[in-house]
Amino acid sequence: MTIGLVGRKVGMTRIFTDDGGTLPVTVLDVSDNRVTQVKTAEKDGYAAVQVAFGKRRATRVNKALAGHLAKAAVEAGRVLKEFRVTKPEELGELKPGAKIAVQQLFKVGQLVDVQGITIGKGFAGVIKRYHFGGQNASHGNSISHRVPGSTGQNQSPARVFPGKRMPGHLGNARRTISNLEIVRIDAERQLLLVKGSVPGSSGRDVVVRLAAKGQKAPVKVQAPKAAPKGAPRAEPKAEAKPAAAKPAPKQPAPKT
Repeated sequence: MTIGLVGRKVGMTRIFTDDGGTLPVTVLDVSDNRVTQVKTAEKDGYAAVQVAFGKRRATRVNKALAGHLAKAAVEAGRVLKEFRVTKPEELGELKPGAKIAVQQLFKVGQLVDVQGITIGKGFAGVIKRYHFGGQNASHGNSISHRVPGSTGQNQSPARVFPGKRMPGHLGNARRTISNLEIVRIDAERQLLLVKGSVPGSSGRDVVVRLAAKGQKAPVKVQAPKAAPKGAPRAEPKAEAKPAAAKPAPKQPAPKT
């Protein structure tokens, strides 16, 4: 995993391209990500960086967390998130109390994974929750138009299998949208504009990381291998001359 940023979903808008087209984008506010702790493999057993985002009143912070934040001289935040890294060198020169800017981690054109909490929609039936087609509305069907129908089997196995799609709670779940392209970065206001939609409603917290899959890797051009010393030098092959065209056979003169 790589270092990411915690942000807030501002909302959706659109931007115009050079050829006159429009792109639907989601604006993410990833400003004021403060480093509260840097963990190393020697001291903590793994490498990670812990960041705080947002603001929280001091009266809402317990003494244990207040002492932890006081060591880094960091203001208490609404979100405290830890990002593990596989390579310790990815931590770079991060120190407790420093702020991570958006241009340090992301560039225009990169793909990112955005994680958030989806909008809660309460109790929902199978048509809204799982897009069931519903039953026939023909003559004889009585108050059974939007119900799932039979859910069990006969005497064997005589039970409902776990995971059966039935009415229940919809939304309010943690979801990740993968491979969203970064269209624009506002370094002055620390805004990130990504193409497409992001889970959750406006104002909710999100986590932005570099895409785990589908990232566009740079193409490496391999240089030609040098010949070993002392090896006989290969002479260039002589170009083959094109064969001379054969004259066409003479046609006999027509009889008169």
